[in-house]
Amino acid sequence: MFAIAKRVFFFTLVNILVIATLTISAHLISTFFGVDLSGHSGLLLFCAIFGMGGAFISLASSKMMAKWMFGLKLIDPRTTDPTSRQIVEVVHDLARKARLSKMPEVGIYESEEVNAFATGPSKNNSLVAVSTGLLRRMHKDQVEGVLGHEIAHVANGDMVTMTLIQGVINSLVMFAARIIAGLISSQVDERARWGVHLALVIALQILLGFLGMIIVNYFSRFREFRADAGGARLAGREKMIGALQALAGTTELVEHDHPSMASLKISGGGKSLMMRLFSTHPPIEERIKRLQTAPVL
Repeated sequence: MFAIAKRVFFFTLVNILVIATLTISAHLISTFFGVDLSGHSGLLLFCAIFGMGGAFISLASSKMMAKWMFGLKLIDPRTTDPTSRQIVEVVHDLARKARLSKMPEVGIYESEEVNAFATGPSKNNSLVAVSTGLLRRMHKDQVEGVLGHEIAHVANGDMVTMTLIQGVINSLVMFAARIIAGLISSQVDERARWGVHLALVIALQILLGFLGMIIVNYFSRFREFRADAGGARLAGREKMIGALQALAGTTELVEHDHPSMASLKISGGGKSLMMRLFSTHPPIEERIKRLQTAPVL
């Protein structure tokens, strides 16, 4: 839950690069092979195929890229190390409670940031990872609350859901960028029109893509509340609340000892409207309040 900002940034970056590559490829196909992509119905279909494709390429590679980005050390379920074994047992116990048919891979990575995350292309092909900073700064019940939240993300199918949302946004961004670029470039000298159109499409995709993040992040915040509720069901409400309280309590300490970690924390994006719009998570205080006031299940 606490490293998702880094993954969202990477996910968005991969999408931008994939879509930019596909954009250039589409122009080359249109130019050299005479394939007409100018019709609006055909254009919309093209954007839907490639927009969703970019999102699902990111999803398919999510586990591999997470392992590479974080330098994850996967834990062998048969390990004899007591700390590692305890983490695996907690994850697998929570996964069974969530009725997952296949146990997630479990990993640890070296970092002072208080982080954990879940990723993977499906419920049956998932990964749950925790930082050494989290294990050092949280006690057993708090760690279980964190892991309950991550397993809830897997059980809720959040990775696929967010990919579908991202894919829809990608498609709309690609379509809108081409329509706007077409209107603007039609006013340019015909000899320079192709180059201007291509440059405008790429620039507009990046701009509209960041605006689209507001919509994607709105759904992300909603699903964080659901994962909190799921974590409370799986691990226990007090453990989930304790995990969030521990996160709030350790953030300042981590920033003091490691200033470079400040940009990695997720606390709801600050007080400004702009920061809240682009935040992937609701404020911790709001999440705790919802758990405290939710009816007992």
